[in-house]
Amino acid sequence: MIYDKTIETRPVEEQFELDRESYRKQIRYLFSCSAFYQRKLNEAGFHKPADVGELEDIANLPFTEKDEIRETQEISPPFGEHLACPPETLQRVFSTSGTTGVPCYLGLTGNDLNVYATNVARGYTAAGFSRGQRIVVGFNAGPFVAGAVYHGFDKIGCMVIPVGTGNTEKLVTAIRELSATGISCTPSYGLYLIDWCQKHGIETRSLGLKNMITAGEPGGGDLLIRDRIEDAFGCKVRESMGIGDITLSAWAEDDDGNGMHFMARGYVHTELIDPESGEPIAWENGAKGELVYTALQREAMPLLRFRSRDHVVVNMEPNPFGRTGPRIRCVGRTDDMLIVRGVNLFPSALRSILGGFTPDVSGMIQVRPKEGGVRQTQPLTVVVELGKNSSDPLDHLQRRIADEVRSRLLVTADIQLVPYGTLPREMYKSRLIDYSDATPVEVIPT
Repeated sequence: MIYDKTIETRPVEEQFELDRESYRKQIRYLFSCSAFYQRKLNEAGFHKPADVGELEDIANLPFTEKDEIRETQEISPPFGEHLACPPETLQRVFSTSGTTGVPCYLGLTGNDLNVYATNVARGYTAAGFSRGQRIVVGFNAGPFVAGAVYHGFDKIGCMVIPVGTGNTEKLVTAIRELSATGISCTPSYGLYLIDWCQKHGIETRSLGLKNMITAGEPGGGDLLIRDRIEDAFGCKVRESMGIGDITLSAWAEDDDGNGMHFMARGYVHTELIDPESGEPIAWENGAKGELVYTALQREAMPLLRFRSRDHVVVNMEPNPFGRTGPRIRCVGRTDDMLIVRGVNLFPSALRSILGGFTPDVSGMIQVRPKEGGVRQTQPLTVVVELGKNSSDPLDHLQRRIADEVRSRLLVTADIQLVPYGTLPREMYKSRLIDYSDATPVEVIPT
C-alpha cells in the first residue's frame, strides 16, 4: 500500500529539482524570519540568500546542533531565537525533558503539524496499516512529540485506541475487547509484551495482532528481535524512525522489509555524512554514515543541517513496490557508541551477532563497561541472556559467542551468560549500556 504514490515513487532526480525550489524559499524565510539563523549564517560568512547558493551547495553551510537549540531557549525562553513565526500562530507545543531536566519546547504551526501527520500516514501505510483498522498506540501523547502520531492515523482513517506506556494490562484488555489488530510501540515494548503475556497465562497469538510498527529506538529491524516478535504474535513487524525536531516517521519500512524508505520527501532534505569529519558521503549501496536533516517547508522552528547523531547503513537495491531512493537501517546513536581499541562499536552490532545463536540466547544483552566514557579497554563485558530452552553447554556457548564477536567485530569480549528473565524487560526503551560498575572518568582541573 502507498499513501502518496506520486511522491513516493517519483524519480530521485525529479524530486531533487522540486526540493531545490523549496530550499531557496526556505533560505529566504530563514534570513527574513529567524533571528537564530540570521546570526548563525552571518557568523559563517553568509549575509544574504544568494551567498548560500543552491541545494547542491548545502555542504558549505554550518551544522546545527541540538545543544544550540537548548542554549537559545535558555537565553530567550520559552521558545528562543529559533522561533521563526509569531507565537500566536502555534497550534501545538510539545516538549522534552532535556538532559538537564529543563523542558526543551517544540512549537508547530498548523502547516507544520500537517507535515508530521502526512509523513506518519505515508510511513504507517507503507508498514501495512489501513483505513478502518483498529490500532492500540503504546506511545504517550501527553507533552511529547510522539503524540503527533495520532494525527497521522487520522489521515489514514484508522480507529485509534490510545493507551501509552505503563499499563500493559489495559493495553491487552483493549486489544481483546476492541478487536485491535495493529499496535505501535518500541521494539523493547514488543519484547516486554511477550513475557508479560506468558507470565499472565495469555497465549500471545490469541490476541489476533496482524501488524506492529516499532519506533523510538533501533531494534525493530534487527532480525533477532523481529523474528521473536513475529513468531510470538504471528504478526508482521516493520520499523519506523523519526526525529522529534524534524518530523515523526521520517523513515519507514514497507512490505519488502529490507530497510526504511525516506517518507519526508518534499518536506525535508537529508544528507549522509562522515560522523567524525563531517564530510558528505555518497548515497551508495552499503554506505555508512550519520544522517543530517534540513527542513524545506517549516514555519515555526526551521532547522538547517541538523545533526541527528543517528548512524545508518544504506541499501540502494530496487524496491519491488516502486518506491524510489535509498533505504536505511539504523545501527545506533552516537550516545550508544563505544570505542574499543580504535574500533567503533554499537551494542546493536553485538545483538545482531546473537541472531546466529538462537534459541540458545533470548536476544537480550547489556554491555557493562569498566571505564566511564566512550573509550574502553578489552575485554569488554557483555552480559548475554540465555534462551528459555537453551541446550548448548554454557562454557561451549560462551566460547562460541566470544569467538564470533572477535572474528566479526575485532573486539575481545568477556561474555557473561545469565538465566532467562534476568535482564530487565522495559516498557519503553531498553538500556543497552550500563555504566553502574564503571570507573568514573578522571577530570583534570584546569
